[in-house]
Amino acid sequence: MANKTLPFSQAQLKEIIQQYPTPFHIYDEEAIRNNARRLLAAFSWAPRFKEYFAVKATPNPTLLKILREEGIGADCSSLPELLLAEMAGITGEDIMFSSNNTPAEEFQAAKKLGAIINLDDITHIDYLEKHAGVPEIISFRYNPGPLMKNGNTIIGYPEEAKYGLTKDQILQAYAIMKAKGVKRFGVHTMVISNELNPDNFIATAHMMFDLIAEIHQKAGVAIEFVNFGGGIGIPYKPEQEPVDLEYVGQGIKKAYEEKIVANGLQPLRIAMECGRMITGPYGYLVSTVLHKKDIYKKYVGLDACMANLMRPALYGSYHHITVVGKENLPLDHVYDVTGSLCENNDKFAIDRQLPEMAIGDLVVIHDAGAHGHAMGFNYNGKLRSAELLLKPNGKVELIRRAENIADYFATLDLPAEIGQAAATKTGK
Repeated sequence: MANKTLPFSQAQLKEIIQQYPTPFHIYDEEAIRNNARRLLAAFSWAPRFKEYFAVKATPNPTLLKILREEGIGADCSSLPELLLAEMAGITGEDIMFSSNNTPAEEFQAAKKLGAIINLDDITHIDYLEKHAGVPEIISFRYNPGPLMKNGNTIIGYPEEAKYGLTKDQILQAYAIMKAKGVKRFGVHTMVISNELNPDNFIATAHMMFDLIAEIHQKAGVAIEFVNFGGGIGIPYKPEQEPVDLEYVGQGIKKAYEEKIVANGLQPLRIAMECGRMITGPYGYLVSTVLHKKDIYKKYVGLDACMANLMRPALYGSYHHITVVGKENLPLDHVYDVTGSLCENNDKFAIDRQLPEMAIGDLVVIHDAGAHGHAMGFNYNGKLRSAELLLKPNGKVELIRRAENIADYFATLDLPAEIGQAAATKTGK
């Protein structure tokens, strides 16, 4: 069972809020580092194991730099993500660029950085060659179709997903690239997301090891690395168990020995691109209760909204909620916990049992360290909130300031007097 605790006390949080008003996201640096080390340790048996952190999960260069210091690279899917990785000191083959429907300038930027380019379709071979040239190393994303029975609301079923190449296409693609002079090859897949069953990751490894053997046999290509994608879930609900990384590591090791070593296909480098499981459990959305409403249901209104955390509205996802200072009170009230958007799905919780809440209570929404701030938006004129880093020594660092009204209007071609008025409202 996941123990939903906080890395700060009520007194510490009140001190933080004196400097940084709610809402904000705050990340626990020490816990993130320890979690990254645990993943790396689980695969320490694998030759040159590499974790490419999925930048889309938490695209902040301060966090990327922390992960780089732990030996982790970057999984990027756009030009801004490539630039964020570069800002954090992640370059070359420590970047894996896996995108789809990619414009030419992004392929060009990835090649200039020396990133490993992972193509999503066989037609992208000609496009890449025309606009960026043939790289030294290439990878292709495999879509197993109905062979893989897993699916969920996030990634769907493989045969219905827009990603990757079929078996026949991928065999043809390697033969084409070999004929073009490429000598280094990788293969990639991503067929599950937010998965808690460890056996599904081991099954993915078996599937990919079989594919690698077939590529070697039919296309005459030696695969240098396999990237199993991410997909390791986190226990959003207290009754859920986290994925046993050590079990997964040892299960994949057994498959590696049976299918790679036994067939003389080693050394094969193992890679992953986890995002959620690295930072997700160690980020928190902190908010304040602004209003209470009692009509057909009881509502608690926060100063945060789905612009700060979209997952509950988008997927109906559960995020645990702590009312700070009331952790030990009975959960004898039922509330919908809402934001301020003009959308009825702007709810962090529906019919949630919580202690009796009052205006001014501090609320912490757990497991918001991935796909939280990153999915923010400006609908209804909402401004993205700040991101803070809780350092191991207990100090707090601002790693992204909150947006202000001038930011909101910055991309508009406004008359001078309106632009000046917007700046005046924010003290600029």
